[in-house]
Amino acid sequence: MLAMSEQILQLVASAFQARLPLLDGRHETAVRLFNGFLEGCPQLVVELFGETAVLYNHADPPAELDAVVAAVQMLLLEQLPWLQTILLKTRNGSDEEKQGVLLWGSTLTSKIREHGVRYALDLTMNQDASFYLDTRNVRRWALDNLAGKAVLNTFAYTGSLGVAATAAGASRVVQTDLNKRFLNVAKTSYTLNGFPIDKKLFQTGDFWRQMSQFKRAGEQFDCVFLDPPFFSQTAAGTVDLNAGMARLVNKVRPLVRHNGHIIAINNALFVSGADYLAELETLCADGYVAIEQFISVPEDCTGTPHTQITPSITDPAPFNHSTKIALLRICHK
Repeated sequence: MLAMSEQILQLVASAFQARLPLLDGRHETAVRLFNGFLEGCPQLVVELFGETAVLYNHADPPAELDAVVAAVQMLLLEQLPWLQTILLKTRNGSDEEKQGVLLWGSTLTSKIREHGVRYALDLTMNQDASFYLDTRNVRRWALDNLAGKAVLNTFAYTGSLGVAATAAGASRVVQTDLNKRFLNVAKTSYTLNGFPIDKKLFQTGDFWRQMSQFKRAGEQFDCVFLDPPFFSQTAAGTVDLNAGMARLVNKVRPLVRHNGHIIAINNALFVSGADYLAELETLCADGYVAIEQFISVPEDCTGTPHTQITPSITDPAPFNHSTKIALLRICHK
């Protein structure tokens, strides 16, 4: 086991070195330091949020990774001496362990900065860290393309895509999610950036019912973000990305203005890139949907060319990661 820990530690150290150019002197950035699923240790992921490092232990039983976690903690403190806290999230632990237990330090980072925009965090609110690093390039696209546009962010979670759209100067951004607590984090992000908060634009409710209400009200948007969870079920409908996204895309299509966009994100690990592309091409068959481009996942999330040594469970090509992001242009008669 000791030899195994040393081998994994070498992989982690190499991954850390590859990410050092992404760090900022003010320690406000958010970066995936190690993606063990693709970099040689599927039981471990390490992310950095400002001055807090978050370790995710996916081992079953979790104790199998104890020696590795201890070694990585020491490596983090050695290479990033300005760290204030290290948090461990244990996927197969108790509810508290899933949400995170402090390994070192006492004060968790509550905000980060990306592309000049500030985002609020609640690192122990959920099993993840309340901010998705793999959609960084979507936020960059929003900043570059959504000035003056009306935007709908469905399955908003903590609202980062909508925050980016607001920072871009969008004329209107509606954030929707089933969980009010998640949307409260989005409101904190608005406060951090000095954006006004219109409570009517933060809507809590079921996706299926909300989209129907928007349609009945004649709502129209220039861009709709569609980043659903892998699986979700309510009385009004089911989201199951293994079964496809066509139904979700078709649900929001009537809300998109002519030549507007849907950013459709499928993060199902067991859905290959080829299968997702085939589904999108079927949607395009009627001539009213077109695939405009794929948006890549950043290299720190995928692993760099010399650190990515483990093949993905399913081939994501032509996408570069299992988080498969397509920009769709919507046309009407």
